[in-house]
Amino acid sequence: MFLLIIAGYVMKQRAFPGEGFWPGAEKINYFILFPALLFSSLATAPLDNPALPRVLGAVLLCLVVCSIGLLAAWRLRRWPASRFGVLAQGVLRFNTYLGLAVVGSLFGKQGLVLAAVIMAVYVPTVNVLSVLAFSAGRGASLSSLLLPIVRNPLILACVAGAAFNLCGLELKWGADKLLTLLASTSLPLGLLNVGAALNLRELRGETGTLTVNALARLFGAPLVALLCARLLTLPPLESSILIVFFALPTAPTSYVLARLMGGDSQLMAGIITLQTMLSAITLIAVLAML
Repeated sequence: MFLLIIAGYVMKQRAFPGEGFWPGAEKINYFILFPALLFSSLATAPLDNPALPRVLGAVLLCLVVCSIGLLAAWRLRRWPASRFGVLAQGVLRFNTYLGLAVVGSLFGKQGLVLAAVIMAVYVPTVNVLSVLAFSAGRGASLSSLLLPIVRNPLILACVAGAAFNLCGLELKWGADKLLTLLASTSLPLGLLNVGAALNLRELRGETGTLTVNALARLFGAPLVALLCARLLTLPPLESSILIVFFALPTAPTSYVLARLMGGDSQLMAGIITLQTMLSAITLIAVLAML
């Protein structure tokens, strides 16, 4: 997986296959291939797992604990909203492509189903928290909170897949094979895009801030997830997937939201790059612990 990320970085640096390729690849993955993976996972999943409510409760509990820690740091340091929003995204958000690639390779179809269910709660909640962080001290409108959710194709795919399943419908006439083909393309292309988004030039400057934020995300967040899993007595598989999600580096799309919300996009780019690089080591440590 990390070789694919490195390959994406090298290809981007060498302008292969061309500058216009990467934005197009990101769009087709975000709007078509990745939603196909999430829809097919939930449309055919057994959603009667008795541990699912506790898993979703654990996700929300982890986010609450991490958010309280961030608010305490904000009150202590009094960062401007443009900076606080970036640091909050660095701690709260996760790299979807890497997460599903890891979960799929380790836990197979059952793991992907749980991951899709977790995403259906995690992604919209984190979107709201991120917008609130960028609005710290000045309030946030209802539209700024809801629009990123209702327009997010990943959330829509999760909701549609779960609704399709709960209605008792089946994928027929080759639709299941078509979705499988699209889904199998999404993760390799997504990992190449992660590598292409890395910007080593942004690692200069705020070394201390970048390091502390990376440690909070890559070590602090999975520790919180472990404690929440123990508190709610999650089964081993559900606990492992929860911890993996909170051990992932932050999402490359955090940069886009930082730009839209007037955040410190240079700092955001540095956080994304450092966390992605360090996760090659920290994820191995977390998986060894699991």
